[in-house]
Order: sequence, then C-alpha cells, then structure tokens
Amino acid sequence: MQDVQRSPRACEEYTVAVVCAMELEMSAVRYMLDVEHRSLPTKEGDFNIYILGELQGHNVVLACLPGNQGKGSAAIHDIRLGDVVVSMPEGQYGGVVQYDLGKETDDGFALKGFLSPPPPLLRGAVMKMRSDHRVRESRAEEFVSAMLQRGRRLSVYERPSADLDVLFETDYPHDPQNFTCKKCDQQKSVSRSCREFEGPEIHYGLIASGDRVVRSTAKRSEIIRNVGNILCFEMEAAGLLTEFSCIVIRGISDYADSHKNDNWQHYAAATAAACTKELLTYIDPEVASAVPVSSKDAASYWGNGLAARHVFHGKGVQNSGSGHFSIGKDLNIC
Repeated sequence: MQDVQRSPRACEEYTVAVVCAMELEMSAVRYMLDVEHRSLPTKEGDFNIYILGELQGHNVVLACLPGNQGKGSAAIHDIRLGDVVVSMPEGQYGGVVQYDLGKETDDGFALKGFLSPPPPLLRGAVMKMRSDHRVRESRAEEFVSAMLQRGRRLSVYERPSADLDVLFETDYPHDPQNFTCKKCDQQKSVSRSCREFEGPEIHYGLIASGDRVVRSTAKRSEIIRNVGNILCFEMEAAGLLTEFSCIVIRGISDYADSHKNDNWQHYAAATAAACTKELLTYIDPEVASAVPVSSKDAASYWGNGLAARHVFHGKGVQNSGSGHFSIGKDLNIC
C-alpha cells in the first residue's frame, strides 16, 4: 500500500464496498490497497469508521462491523509491565467480565449476566487505531516523553529499568518476609526474549473486573479457567459499566501474583493516559459531541437502556498480569 495521498473524493465516486467482520480482515484488505485516500466527513448519526482507497483502478471503501471480534483462546499474549490493555468484545463477552458475579454449580462456577460492550463509535476508533499499529508503532512513548518535559516533578512517570520487570513461575510465591524481590530466586523467573522496541505494546481483549485485588497465581488461574482468554484484571470497571457504556484502558503495573510491587504504577498510569490520548485522535470531537448524553434518545442510541458520554474517568491503581494476563492502571473512556 502506498502512503495516504490525494484530495478526498466525493462519496459518490466510491463504487466498491468491502465490509469485514474483524479488524484483522479489514487490515488485510487495507494494506492491499494501491493508494489510501484521506477520510471524508461522515453523515450525522453515522459512527462507523471507514478506510478509503484505490484497488486496481476502483475506488474502494472499507468498513468493519463494530461487533464481537471472535474468541482468541489459543492466542499467546506477551504482556509486560508498562504495556496497555484496551477492552474489546470477544465471544459472548462485551469486553469487561465481572468474574465474581455468579454462583457455584455442580459443574463449577457459573457467571451471571454480562456487561455492555463499548459503544460503536469507540469500537470503530479502536479498530482503526489497531489497524494503523500493524505498520507503525503506537504514539504512547511519544506522548509520555512529551509529558515528562513539562516539569521535573513528573520524572516519577519515567519508565523503570527493564531489570525491574520480572515474571516469576506460577509455582514460585514471594517470601512474605522480604519487602522486595531482590532476594527472590532469579532462576525461577520466566525467560522472555528482548523486544525490538522499548515502548509499550497495546493489547486488545477481555478485562476481568472484581471487588478484590488479585495477587495469587492460583486465584488468577481459577478466574481464567472460569472466564477464558483474560488479558487484564482490575477493580472499578464493572461498577462503572452498570452506569455507562465505555472502553476500559489499563496500564500494566504488576503480574497479579504475590510478587506485586509499586515500581511500575506511575509509568503504567502514563502509558494508559497516552493510549487514551492517541485513541481520541481517531474520534471527531464534533461527532462525539453529537451523541446524546441522557434522555430516552440516549438510551435508544446505546441500545442497552444506559445513557453514555464520551469523557474519560481516571481510576486508581490496579494489578496486572503478564505472559497471559495482567492488571494495571487507569483510564475508562465513556
């Protein structure tokens, strides 16, 4: 695919439409385009994200259905401290799973009820950002660096040394008599290859939400057995989603085990904020402001009886999982 170029064409000039069910399908077609065109304004009430371009002489418009993105239970997630997880629907879940809401049955723990998926406008923006990141790095590191230039006191948000990012084997608990992990057996750590780039990676999928901090590998594994392909654990989103339909963004500050510490809390908050800032570049403020905030019209638009707003709501520190799971910090975009 060539660089984005040429002046926007009229909508009527696009004669081929490609509608994809998943972002990965849309990206495959997108990067087959001979030329990608700049976006055109959308009509009032249309919250879909479109990609325009040219393919073999045809003017093509790509669209991705903002629905479930499939179940990725076989995927291996190389999640590390400082990375970011963005909630997105998978399988029967809307993006955030309240893992402690349910009942015990003869077949094990059964979840009760489901939380609402993100609204179409946010889902479309996430899919466009994710597609962009298939060929370039996210802007998270850029935004964090710019923030650090605003004052010396903000240096607490700098990225900690990679030596402080250690994932221990699941059967190796932390000695409660040791305040830090300096005396932990490094032979019990999981060997992971070095990344080509130092900045945070952004992951998309399910976030588990409950009313307790998870710092036990046994509990972590139990939740994953009950729910499935969980990327992240946290404590506030489930309560928020009973009032608002939103996207949840978490920076990873620990691995949801007994080795939990505070070394990565500030940086994880910064990367979540940076991801939020980048995501908002994909949303036209005028389009977002046109979405109703309350009233029957809002409930009708969101389709779940809930009012909604496109504002973000900062939250406190959470846990994180890596390798397969994570818990982290911070922003909910509603």
